[in-house]
Amino acid sequence: MKPFNILFVTQEDPFYVRIFFEEFMRSYPRLDEIKAVVIAPTMGKPSITALARQMYDFYGAKDFIKVGSKYVYYKARNFLAEFLPTSRFFSIRHACEHYKVPVLYAGNINGEEFLSTIRQLNLDLIVSVAAPQVFKSALIAVPRICCINIHNAKLPKYRGMLPNFWQMYHGEKSVGTSIHRINDKIDDGDILLQKETPIQPGETLDSLIRRTKKIGANLMVEAIEGMRAGTLHPLPNDAAEATYFGFPTQQDVRQFRTRGLRLL
Repeated sequence: MKPFNILFVTQEDPFYVRIFFEEFMRSYPRLDEIKAVVIAPTMGKPSITALARQMYDFYGAKDFIKVGSKYVYYKARNFLAEFLPTSRFFSIRHACEHYKVPVLYAGNINGEEFLSTIRQLNLDLIVSVAAPQVFKSALIAVPRICCINIHNAKLPKYRGMLPNFWQMYHGEKSVGTSIHRINDKIDDGDILLQKETPIQPGETLDSLIRRTKKIGANLMVEAIEGMRAGTLHPLPNDAAEATYFGFPTQQDVRQFRTRGLRLL
């Protein structure tokens, strides 16, 4: 079969997105096809201060201290890994280096400088994994086949941000994982593959996200192989049936906890 030239676009996240890439790179048989993993600013935030403020508002003081301490630990271990080899990965870049996958950094994935760079890679496919910036038409037009995205909900329901949170919030018994084509609307393109995963009794949002990142990585392997073989049968992502949710507010998180649910 003809090899694919693949580019991933993501954000640096040592907690969850890293898990996706660890599992994907462990499972995908042709890592030489990955021309680069592009890392954009986390949550689209221009500074660590802005990101910390959003995380504090989401987690609250007690959980923010837990998450912040873990973040500092991951950063320190990632730095030490440069000098003391370890079998664990503490960043996406660390995992990429282990698997010899190039890493690029981009402040604006829709900017002409970035587009000019990736046009030279002769790409067949661009994959969004928690990309923090919306793909605009010029970027969508770059690859020969298409751009695709992985979204942790059973589309067209629960479009938008942090879908695992909202599925738990609304009392769903399972969460979805969808891989879909990217068009000029958010989470709107045709669905290529979907999978449902039961929410376990007493499961926290943290454990659910970790579990579904691994599931999503293996579903992405299946999707790429299906696109290569031409065996996928896209399904409509009907906007008339869609629901959309933004990033949870402090009030949303309070309601989440009132319903007996936990973030960590």
